[in-house]
Amino acid sequence: MWSSPSLSTLLVSPAVTVFTDDDLSRFQNVWAPALYEANGRWYIYYTADDGTDANHRNYVIESEGSDPAGPYHFKAKIADHGEFAIDGEPVMIDGQRYFSWSGPGTDGAPRPNQIYLQKMDTPWSVTGERIAVPVPNGSCDDIREGPTGLEHHGRVYLTYSSCPTALPDYSVWTVSIANGADPMVASNWKSHDRPILERNDAAGVYGPGLHSFFHSPDGAETWIAYHAKNTSDTTYSFRTTRAQKVTFPADDYPYVKPVQTGSTLDLPSGDPGTGAPTYLNDTKMTFSGTGWHSGDGCGVECFRGDDHWSWTKGDTATFEFTGTQVVLLSVKDPFNGKAEITIDGEHARTVNFYGNPRVGEGVQYISPTLPRGKHTVTVRVLGERGAPSTVPEGGATVSFDRAEIYP
Repeated sequence: MWSSPSLSTLLVSPAVTVFTDDDLSRFQNVWAPALYEANGRWYIYYTADDGTDANHRNYVIESEGSDPAGPYHFKAKIADHGEFAIDGEPVMIDGQRYFSWSGPGTDGAPRPNQIYLQKMDTPWSVTGERIAVPVPNGSCDDIREGPTGLEHHGRVYLTYSSCPTALPDYSVWTVSIANGADPMVASNWKSHDRPILERNDAAGVYGPGLHSFFHSPDGAETWIAYHAKNTSDTTYSFRTTRAQKVTFPADDYPYVKPVQTGSTLDLPSGDPGTGAPTYLNDTKMTFSGTGWHSGDGCGVECFRGDDHWSWTKGDTATFEFTGTQVVLLSVKDPFNGKAEITIDGEHARTVNFYGNPRVGEGVQYISPTLPRGKHTVTVRVLGERGAPSTVPEGGATVSFDRAEIYP
């Protein structure tokens, strides 16, 4: 788990392990954690199996106290109907908790899969019968997963992701129900014929989905966190977590148009912005050596549409910053190789800039926390390939796009 006083500094916040389980029959291939509060305790709902995918089930752990960072203890397996079940989490409807999850079709066939709903009697158990929520619409016919609730102006939207996760068409759709209607009556759910979040080729955003909603610190705005990637290739790799404000146009239907990574966005309303970074484009760096190239051919893959690159051993890129920490981002590419990065001539680290498929705005390096003050970053091209690249030695490229500088 990561925590931060501001959304702007979450990237450099340290990760905290809040729970491990020695029982491997329920703690392998762990997916889709979801954090919720109930009655002064925190609950994390997650999916896991015993090493066999078909045995995925939903589980919940409970915090020992009121701290969302734990510690936690195992609480229960939840909503087990003897079949594959993933992506489970609660949704509140008219003050009553329901558990929603994705499972096989109502005929038991693995595809198309289905969204299910069942009443909860505690934060870790369900009661009564389940229903299959009608979810006919999506970008693909076979996948409905990751159900997540959102309440707005008297309606509850049960949103879900459609398509296999690896596809660029992975997207978020929804059904909804009016307050006062019984959610356990399938016909009370209204289907909507357009997505609330989908690919944006013009911005280089593909496969956005498997999301969660949160409110701004002052409660005035609704935001969505989701994963997406910068490549249209069919791949699970290089998905990154993004966050944006949810808009509600004239018809009150939630909508998010995903923006290019590196875009400048306002922070959530009430977010203090404590420690927010500034940026330094590659055009402001000093490049020494004979092999550097620059251009705008990378388009939406690059910050401000430009970057620098070299495969000449010994070439260096240098810049100064005043602050406590720096992050370097650039294109990850099959032809990229290794560089040595130092700060003030110390903290030497060898970084492999390789990536396959090619993606833009990849986080290449996060520095250690430094004494506040002026520092010099030097990146030296090693001319070496890194695994699993097969580019000839001496031809491995190092690219630069931007730096994020933390005060």
